[in-house]
Amino acid sequence: MKNSYVNKHVLVTGGSSGIGLAVAKLAASQGAHVTILGRRLEALEQAQQEIQKARSADTFVQILAADVSQEQEISSTLNGLIADRGLPDIVVNCAGVTHPGAFHELSTDIFRWNMDINYFGTVYVLKTLVPGMIQRRSGSIINISSGAGLFVFYGYSAYGASKSAVNGLSEALRMELKPFGIQVSLVLPADTDTPQLAYENRFKPEITRMINQVGGLMQPEQVAKEILEQAARGKYLILPGNDIKFLYVLLRIFGRGAFYAYFDGLVRRAFNRAPKAKPGLGRQDQSGPD
Repeated sequence: MKNSYVNKHVLVTGGSSGIGLAVAKLAASQGAHVTILGRRLEALEQAQQEIQKARSADTFVQILAADVSQEQEISSTLNGLIADRGLPDIVVNCAGVTHPGAFHELSTDIFRWNMDINYFGTVYVLKTLVPGMIQRRSGSIINISSGAGLFVFYGYSAYGASKSAVNGLSEALRMELKPFGIQVSLVLPADTDTPQLAYENRFKPEITRMINQVGGLMQPEQVAKEILEQAARGKYLILPGNDIKFLYVLLRIFGRGAFYAYFDGLVRRAFNRAPKAKPGLGRQDQSGPD
């Protein structure tokens, strides 16, 4: 991986915090030009300073304030980037939101919000960039999904559905774009210590919280390291951390039936201990961390 990112232009959506910021800093430390995209200018400017300090060379660090859920805004913003800096070599789709809660307690707005950011946000970015990558016959796409896209459990009906959609999109793109020299990677991280997780923890039903205690917690820098290392090797499925690797192997060996039995047991025990799940809140609370 030593020279994989030297003089490459890396675009990171959701790059002002969490995994996105960690990826941007690590790429910059390895000689990449970096553009980060997010909604909040103040957060982007602070992240820009951190990335500039991490640089190992005289490379540019650019910020773009835009909302990935707005198709025309994203198209205009990214076309401006292409005109100014050229087409990115690598795009990391890291912008994402979640708002856990039992299905019957979540508003339909929350389902739309998750799909708009997590799935359609990825689609809109790629619809703008992929035609140029096809014409150039090179590029790398790294889509950040979630362990919840691998196995969705209690409290994640909205989030899990949106990340499952990202998984399906990535699988199709891997096959469609490979003949054009474009690499696609799908990342399924486990719980990671980010502002997004802090936001998520405010709304988790107690049952979900109890189930989450089974796994560990990764740091964004660990996740970023695995992403860039494995993407540089051309790997499609990237599973940062031992917890998610273990889950993936068990799913392959024992199938979903064993997992349903295991998690149903966890839910049953948790429900007996905490019969009232923490309710989800409405759209007015869906600001998210980025």
